[in-house]
Amino acid sequence: MKILDWYILKRYLFTFLMMLLLFIPIGITVNLAEKIGKILENEVPFGEVAMYYLNFTIYFANLLFPLFLFLSVIWFTSKLANNTEIVAFLSSGVSYFRFMRPYMIGATVVSIFALILGLYLAPKASRGYNQFIFKNLKNRGAEMQTQNIFRQINDNDYIYVSNFDTKQKTGYNFTYEHFEGNKLKYKLFATTITYSEKDSSYRLFNYVKRIIGENEDVIETTRRKDTLFSFEMEDLTPVEYIAETLPYSELNNFIKKEKARGSSNIGRYEVVKYKKWSLPVSVFILTIIAVAVSSVKRRGGMGVNLAIGIAIAMVYVFFDKVFGVMAEQSDFPPLVAVWFPNVVFGILAIYMLYNAKR
Repeated sequence: MKILDWYILKRYLFTFLMMLLLFIPIGITVNLAEKIGKILENEVPFGEVAMYYLNFTIYFANLLFPLFLFLSVIWFTSKLANNTEIVAFLSSGVSYFRFMRPYMIGATVVSIFALILGLYLAPKASRGYNQFIFKNLKNRGAEMQTQNIFRQINDNDYIYVSNFDTKQKTGYNFTYEHFEGNKLKYKLFATTITYSEKDSSYRLFNYVKRIIGENEDVIETTRRKDTLFSFEMEDLTPVEYIAETLPYSELNNFIKKEKARGSSNIGRYEVVKYKKWSLPVSVFILTIIAVAVSSVKRRGGMGVNLAIGIAIAMVYVFFDKVFGVMAEQSDFPPLVAVWFPNVVFGILAIYMLYNAKR
């Protein structure tokens, strides 16, 4: 039976690799055709463009490889079914679950690769990919959060800015609060805060400081005040895609720090964290569904199997995207949002496998 295992396993891995090599050049060509105007307009060096497309390849391979794998399994399994090879395998006394073994071995190889890619390689590629886009293809600062920024700087100090202009390095409706224990000791307010790169200082306009006293408060006001703070401008303008660029251990530490700071982007960061583990699991689920769909010889041939597979893939992507956005922009639990598609399609995989076995 080792001959059967090697035959299917080689087809499994080879077809998946060919699918990636086929779609990656197409993706690069489409992306280049869309962005070539701005690349030429900004006179981006060739070396930066080449590195961008290397990062582009890794970045999108990490996002889409479960779907490429799904379609590749349907493709070569449908060919086996059309050539009545599967019927021959099963007629020789091989059980359906034994027939599935090389598929599960191949899924294990691919899932390990996916795990390494998601934990270590994809973060570096994501950093280069996003930095190139926001440096050369979009307005500078577009990648930064600029609305309703609330941050905890340390155990005692909190800042808030309603809006921040990254070009002018200017924030509006700035508030700084200092606590000792649970008691507010003083609070600063300014209609405008401007950062100076020259000496790392801040200029506050319409400055008001309220010192909380035992019996009465002390209020200080001035039209303009130059001062220093313990936070940097990056604390006012956190990068939106930062979680995608961090290896797993650094991502965990980053999320803990952001929770302590009261960041509003925790849902987005945790979605990135949980997807590093859910994607490798989806390899097994999609492999089972693909085999169940395509191992039956149908009257329409391979085209019918591919049509069914593409429909299932579109539904999977829809679930994944919708629940991911819900977790990022609402109080919906990120863990549930990331794993819900796998749970639903895992149940579907078990049901389809049972019916295919029959």
